[in-house]
Order: sequence, then structure tokens, then C-alpha cells
Amino acid sequence: MSELFYLKECSSTNDEIPKFLLYGGSDFVSLYTFNQTKGRGQYGNSWASAPEQNLAYTLAVNTLNSNVPDSLFNYYTASSIREFLANLTGNPVKIKWPNDIILKNKKIAGILIEKKKIHNQNYFIIGAGINILQEKFEIPNAGSLLTQVGKHFDLKTFTTQLHDFLTEKLNHIPSEREIMDEFNANLFRKDEISVFEIGKERQNGIIRSADEKGEIRIELEDGLKSFYHKEIKLLY
Repeated sequence: MSELFYLKECSSTNDEIPKFLLYGGSDFVSLYTFNQTKGRGQYGNSWASAPEQNLAYTLAVNTLNSNVPDSLFNYYTASSIREFLANLTGNPVKIKWPNDIILKNKKIAGILIEKKKIHNQNYFIIGAGINILQEKFEIPNAGSLLTQVGKHFDLKTFTTQLHDFLTEKLNHIPSEREIMDEFNANLFRKDEISVFEIGKERQNGIIRSADEKGEIRIELEDGLKSFYHKEIKLLY
């Protein structure tokens, strides 16, 4: 059983979702809006979104529903959203480690997953910002489903389909090996020469794989090295 709530406007669906966990006993409770005013991304970054053009969606999942480590739960969530968007658009969709969604070399979605104790229960709070109808962006590597595939999607229909798909996937979490294989199979710029920023320096390197600890393995000029998020930046 799952529940889906709507707000015409809110500051952040991740911040508002605890209020809606009071209304029912479901293990999957979602909140969405098409007008989020203070969205948050990973590590304190902001997530700007044009009103009535994009989706801000948060799904609260009782941690009892997961039997895998937190890092793999994060990977599986990103893979599931990637799969939904690939199915919907009929185009290859990739994951820019650790959890940005890339379509035709543009970021169309960002995911923020937090773990919180709310009303004496532990939850994964999955926040997803998805650009759907926006046409102009201040950031050059950002895009939307409209700019990338030229299709107009009904926002409410899109949200319902995403919610149904994601809750079904999270009801059937596969093995750790399957999660890692799926994530690495769809890793953006895997096995391609890319430019990375490490501190104040730029280096060429090749993404080889993500690992179970949440790190990324990159082959640099001085050998294979592992990095956590924010220790290295992929330039594209």
C-alpha cells in the first residue's frame, strides 16, 4: 500500500514529508508539488525549479523494507528512476555518479536521499527533482524531457506513473550483486576518457566502476584510485 499527497506550493518536499507520515500507516508515503521554492540537492546544493514546469517529488520509505546497505539502497533508487525515464522516453538514460540522471548529455534529474527518524520510525527520504517542461536553463549542462526528446508530458500523469513504478520497484529489492551490476551498466561516461577536477587540478581519467561502499573507481595517469562524492568532479 502507498499514499500520494499533493501541495500546490511548498519550500521543499523533503522538509514537508514528515507532516504527511501522520496520516496513515503505509510504508510508502509520497508528496509532490510543481512549485517548490527552496529545493535542496546533495551536500547543501540548491535545486532551482521553474514553477508548473517540473516535478519535486519525495517518497518516504520505511527502512524495514530494505535489506541492503544504505549505499546500495541509494544506487538502486537511482537505477529505478533511470529505468522509468528510459522506458518513458525510449532513449538511453545514464546515471552520473552518484545520483544525477543524464539524458543526451544533459542533467534532467537530481536525487537527494536522507535517512531520518520520524515518529519513532526510521525512513529513507527520497527526494527527486525532475525537469519535465522547462525550456531555458541558467546552467549549461541542464535540460528537461522537453528539450532532450521534444515531448510534452502531463505533469500529474507523469507523477502518478513515477510513483507507481518506484514503489513497485522498492517493494522488490533484488540482490546486492544485481544492484551493483545494474548501476554500473548504466554509469555515465564509464570506460570513456573524461576530464576530472581534483582539488584545483584537472586530470584525464576513465571511470571504471562504482563500488559497494559508495565510492567511484577512476583510472588516472598514476593508477586506479577511489573517491567519495565531492572529492572529484566530472567535467562534461
